[in-house]
Amino acid sequence: MLKITIFDTNNKPGEPEKEEVIDFLFDNLEQYGDPKDHIGKAIDYSTKVTDSFGGFTMLLREEDQLKGAVVINRTGMSGYIPENILVYIAIDKNSRGEGLGKKLMQEVIAHTDGDIALHVEANNPAKILYEKLGFTNPYLEMRLKK
Repeated sequence: MLKITIFDTNNKPGEPEKEEVIDFLFDNLEQYGDPKDHIGKAIDYSTKVTDSFGGFTMLLREEDQLKGAVVINRTGMSGYIPENILVYIAIDKNSRGEGLGKKLMQEVIAHTDGDIALHVEANNPAKILYEKLGFTNPYLEMRLKK
């Protein structure tokens, strides 16, 4: 049986839970991931541990095993920039192809107020799922790293 857990401003994870999510995302994002401290900052932002607009971190478990995790950060904007950004999403690498990514994304979309932006590399196979769920690519992102 699949179970959804949501951490937010009213339900913050304890340190062991937070470390479990950080480790899970770090291990399962593989080449699309970030350092653990970046993942931790995004989770802290989503639960307003740090000064932020908040958001949520959603977990998908089967029995007691973590199968998927998503971190959504609220942007504090609307219209010209989506209200939310999907910062991280990962499915257990041994459970891919079972429809868990679609299930988790549907839960995220249902739970999120406002539009959602996400960044995905052109060669990431998850891009197909995002397009099937209605995400479009109207812009080319450009960054200046300072």
